[in-house]
Amino acid sequence: MSAITAAMVNELRAKTGQAMMTCKQVLVEAEGDIQKAIDIFRKRGVKASLAERTATEGRVVGAVSPDGKAGALVEINCNTDFTAKSEPFLALGAKAAQALLASGSAEDAAVKASATEVAQQTGENIVIGKTARFENPSGKVGLYLYGITGKIGVLMSFSGNVAKADDELIKQLGGHIAFARPAGLTRDAVPAELVAKERELAVEAAKATGKPQQIAEKIAEGKLNSFFAERVLLDQEFFNAQVFKGNVSNFLKERGLTLDKYVRIEVGQA
Repeated sequence: MSAITAAMVNELRAKTGQAMMTCKQVLVEAEGDIQKAIDIFRKRGVKASLAERTATEGRVVGAVSPDGKAGALVEINCNTDFTAKSEPFLALGAKAAQALLASGSAEDAAVKASATEVAQQTGENIVIGKTARFENPSGKVGLYLYGITGKIGVLMSFSGNVAKADDELIKQLGGHIAFARPAGLTRDAVPAELVAKERELAVEAAKATGKPQQIAEKIAEGKLNSFFAERVLLDQEFFNAQVFKGNVSNFLKERGLTLDKYVRIEVGQA
């Protein structure tokens, strides 16, 4: 029989949610075979491993370095919203975000051990989901978290007059990205084949009304501008007209800022 290691016990705990000593005893009975140990638990009424339960609930947690030059965003998932609101789960998310910020990995040994503990405490499947990390030594990284649900986070990297990228601007632009759900930063983010199809449809629709080809193509360009304004961040009208009337591109230009990139993470969304 192979030696029963702490790593084996932790793996079985993460898969079954059973107590540490119970997992060790069952591993001894299973002669160190993890799958055999899971089968023993199933015979005792543990019908499935935690990992087989779909983790569709959760929260998005983030962290930014003190100098604002780096930021991290982590989705952490579980089975129920009750657990997602719990202190141990949120503490695990914060630990994962700090680990990602510091080392580039949200799942270091300490985070994995904590995830196993939370899984054992709650009996739920605890999973680190989508992650993102930005570093901008010559600019600034901003973080927005939607506080009402805790399920949406936005990470943004700025260059230019970064003194203007204060907390209020980050809140406003992050809120826009959170709710407008842009498909990308610039028009280049929209697949060329989709743009070509939209242009073709617009041209054909205009020609169907009797417009000549040249006029139909001009009409199509106007419709494409509207198409981009719905999907592309820099083309979108800023969502808070009380703060700024115009598109996001002009909102940033007026402040001497460039948004180099962003990422939006939402629980349960691809």
